[in-house]
Amino acid sequence: MTRELPPKALPELTYFKPVYLFLLFGMGLTGFAQMPIFKRYYIADIPGLAWLADYYATHYLHYIGAFVFFGFFMYVAVIYWGLMRLQFQLTWAAYVRIGTLALIVITGIFRVLKNLPDVVFSPLFTMVIDISHLVFMMFLMTFGILFIILKKRWLIQK
Repeated sequence: MTRELPPKALPELTYFKPVYLFLLFGMGLTGFAQMPIFKRYYIADIPGLAWLADYYATHYLHYIGAFVFFGFFMYVAVIYWGLMRLQFQLTWAAYVRIGTLALIVITGIFRVLKNLPDVVFSPLFTMVIDISHLVFMMFLMTFGILFIILKKRWLIQK
């Protein structure tokens, strides 16, 4: 016997979006802060934003955010496949987002490996991974804006 749930019956549906947006904002902010743009353009001189010019602070915050984001990503996958798959269907926009997020995670893992002391990548491979990570994040931002304009959601009810 299966029970029909209204679309907002699962508390996860209420909390996923703000947590996801907060994590993406934090990851984007700390990711861009690892480039010296905040100090170069005097954004770090604004009171309260000096920490954005500290590479190590933003680096560790980015790693912590990545760890939390990866856990959230896995949690959402389990919730969808375990509870919501029979009631909801992923849209094509969701597949685009998931694919882009997966590419960001994969390139991020390579960036973490690059920072380990015993792992050595060629300069070309390092540059490709670094630029790919940034480009995939820019794609995710572009797709996010486009899907907001087109009102494309992650899930539709079956």
